Amino acid sequence: MSVIRAFIAVDLPPDLKARLAEICDQLSTEMGKVPVRWVPPEKMHLTLKFLGDVSMNNVNVIQDILKGEAVDREPFAISLGGLGAFPKVRQPRVIWVGVEAPPELESLQRGIDKQTARVGYPPDRRPFSPHITVGRVSRNASPAEVRVIGDTLNDANVGYLGVARVQSVHLYRSDLQPGGAVYHRLFTAELEG
Repeated sequence: MSVIRAFIAVDLPPDLKARLAEICDQLSTEMGKVPVRWVPPEKMHLTLKFLGDVSMNNVNVIQDILKGEAVDREPFAISLGGLGAFPKVRQPRVIWVGVEAPPELESLQRGIDKQTARVGYPPDRRPFSPHITVGRVSRNASPAEVRVIGDTLNDANVGYLGVARVQSVHLYRSDLQPGGAVYHRLFTAELEG
């Protein structure tokens, strides 16, 4: 039985990806040579559900779930802005740009989470916190490097970056390669409302 790593996400328009790339370049310059892996703009997305290992036999089931969740929903807009880190700015592991969204986004995510849980994919343990991951701090970062990263994030002022119209959700395959994950879009479900 063939298994893939997969996730469900919303794509961003090229202009917003370009703005996010500018933010990453600016932060990278300010931080210097600290061990942060910046996400290339073509890989930036808003994750709705990380599925992990998925049997190829279940791909059609997940496609049906996405179709079912998308069919009655109207397209909506999200806006990007602000900067933060998980678990927190002073102990950064994941660097993110915030997403402000109407209740429709959380409703869509909750529906996908609930339906995928019914077919064996564990529901998310943490509350949904929409964000765009732009960087990951190496676990090998020294305390001094973590301080530099935290200070830079704390001092950064990232305001409103723009709006993205959410008109579809996508199922992606994630293939781990030595140079990082490579994403392949497997399926798209349009919000048809």
